[in-house]
Amino acid sequence: MTNILLIIFAITLLYFSIANRLMTYLSILSFQGVLLMLVALLELHDMNVLNFAFIILETLIVKAIVLPLFIRYVIKKNKIKREAEPFVPYFVSLLVTTMIIVLTFVLSNLIEAVHLNKIYFVTALSALFCGLFLIVTRKKIITHVICYVLIENGVFILSLAVGNEMPLLVNLGVLLDVFVSVFLLGIFINKVGNVINDGDVNQLSSLKD
Repeated sequence: MTNILLIIFAITLLYFSIANRLMTYLSILSFQGVLLMLVALLELHDMNVLNFAFIILETLIVKAIVLPLFIRYVIKKNKIKREAEPFVPYFVSLLVTTMIIVLTFVLSNLIEAVHLNKIYFVTALSALFCGLFLIVTRKKIITHVICYVLIENGVFILSLAVGNEMPLLVNLGVLLDVFVSVFLLGIFINKVGNVINDGDVNQLSSLKD
């Protein structure tokens, strides 16, 4: 069952690459949060109750609800256009995303490690590299924030591979990292929105003190 959930997560990366609206990105992030919650629920059965409850709340409330709603608020507040506006065609994005997933699968088969859970490794690295690719190929600053959350989801999946030994402090560090980064970038977008239109990264070069 866990493998099926992770495969579905990988499929959402393909959908991410061809989505043309920001609200679709946020819907995918919410769905990924639910998937991560289900994976944690199935995988972390040996963890103590406090850590287990924290991870479930982190994935369901923060990843699936709070972060998407906050980013949606930033989009509406700054009247950002809902289109993603990529630098490359959607077919190219789909092709590159597919290649990333295939290459990470090949890489996992080349690594000889007894304790390496390959499905977690493939899904996590795919999310990481797809997030980086989407950051490079999307124009809007808000899209970069969304893709950062996608990258963090990949890091979280990798941590679930050893989740039964993952201390609460690591979870707090990951959660704090997400909050600080997204809120700082949200404040940045709010300020930039007063100077440039629609949060296009191409206009950042025109900003002056």
